[in-house]
Amino acid sequence: MENPRPPLPPFDTESAKTKVRAAENGWNNKNPEAVSLAYSPDSSWRNRSSFINGRAEIVEFLTNKWARELDYKLIKELWAFTENRIAVRFAYEYKNAENQWFRAYGNENWEFDELGLMQKRYACINDLPIEEKDRLFTWEGAVRPDDFPSLSELGL
Repeated sequence: MENPRPPLPPFDTESAKTKVRAAENGWNNKNPEAVSLAYSPDSSWRNRSSFINGRAEIVEFLTNKWARELDYKLIKELWAFTENRIAVRFAYEYKNAENQWFRAYGNENWEFDELGLMQKRYACINDLPIEEKDRLFTWEGAVRPDDFPSLSELGL
């Protein structure tokens, strides 16, 4: 039996915001095994044109992602929610092995089971090359500080 991953559905505004921030913090820590535990064992994803099923594939996908997307920093923002679903918009910055910086923009739709584990994740993402001087996600450490601006506050 899986352990519950609070907050649990049905979501209200505060619990949905808490779930979004927990996901952001998890991804910013870039630990594929730890991140995979937020998803149900049979979780299914569509990420761009990749289809990922189950925790082992999630770990493999994230390991490869963070090996290519260097100095990765992510901000997620709640867009909408219902009882067991959350929609977010997000942006992240990273550089590739050639030191070209990018800002990726996207939207995700999430569906959770009764234990608060994400069972479905649909992500649409676009990358925009940027100059290093145009980076906005410049906090120190892995997790975005509480006083660092949100996407809306950054005009994104």
